[in-house]
Amino acid sequence: MAEIDEYDYQLPRQLIAQTPLARRSDARLMVVDRRRGCWEHLHVRDLPGLLGPADCLVLNDTRVIPARLLGFRTHTGGRWEALFLEASREGLWRVMCKTRGRLVPGESITLINAQGREDIQLRMGPRQDDGTWVVRPMTAEAPLAVLERVGRVPLPPYIRKGEMIQSDRESYQTVYARQPGAIAAPTAGLHFTRELLNQIERRGTKVVTLTLHVGVGTFKPIESRSLAEHRMHSEWANLSPEAVELILACRHRGGRVVAVGTTTVRVLETAALGGRLKPFSGKTDLFIRPGFSFRAVDALLTNFHLPRTTLLVLARTFGGDELIKRAYEEAIREEYRFYSYGDAMLIV
Repeated sequence: MAEIDEYDYQLPRQLIAQTPLARRSDARLMVVDRRRGCWEHLHVRDLPGLLGPADCLVLNDTRVIPARLLGFRTHTGGRWEALFLEASREGLWRVMCKTRGRLVPGESITLINAQGREDIQLRMGPRQDDGTWVVRPMTAEAPLAVLERVGRVPLPPYIRKGEMIQSDRESYQTVYARQPGAIAAPTAGLHFTRELLNQIERRGTKVVTLTLHVGVGTFKPIESRSLAEHRMHSEWANLSPEAVELILACRHRGGRVVAVGTTTVRVLETAALGGRLKPFSGKTDLFIRPGFSFRAVDALLTNFHLPRTTLLVLARTFGGDELIKRAYEEAIREEYRFYSYGDAMLIV
């Protein structure tokens, strides 16, 4: 039985990328060959030559929303910050929040907008069993409209302690982001430029999109000792009938299904759990760990992941445990840039 301690490693802090490269596709790319048990060092801009006309590149088109909220407790002035998670049909929001002292239902929160001015107020509702809170925004505006005005880019804490700069609004978003709803970027997709995608399509490779709204659980470390005991978070996903048709056509002509990011893998493998790829819409809590049989994905483009996370477990399950462990050691020796704004690995 696999234990989480097997998925730990030490990373020099200076290898955690704090900003993206000036040109996204200049990121380094470690190409790991499972059949030969070796790798080579290239760049993401080399992808068109690594993909064939029969292949299919599958992207997650979720769009990151400005979900980080800053404000103060209206009556005490105490600092309050939160992460917006979702809105209900009734107009209530669910948030993760923190402040000094004890929050109480009915308390008022004043939000500070991106210009540093006081904006709308929130009314605190009940605290949920999972530690989140239900709040009521004191406005009739649509949630996304409010967030665009008052929200910040929800950067992970290892990038500048979560403090965004203005350029993050564009940098922490894929160029093909379409469907708003994620509170973290599908980071493997951050390496693509319009020019690179055009080059890939000109070579005949089909580019297909699906959606998975990346949630707060994605980067959380696994806390249970055994992987089998870990309760996987769920995230909303959609794979359309048209996308399925294109992917199956790729398989029929002998091409590879190349998933961009672990989120894309989870959608495709969820949709193929019955043995054959089918359209899917709903929440998935699929945890891909040792022993999993891949039915839909032939190759994976992914970033380098934090230790003790479900993302690293997925990558090592797909690529072969010992091979990916050695590849990570090589990436550290070669001073690859790690995590969200870092370099990438293509497992073939």
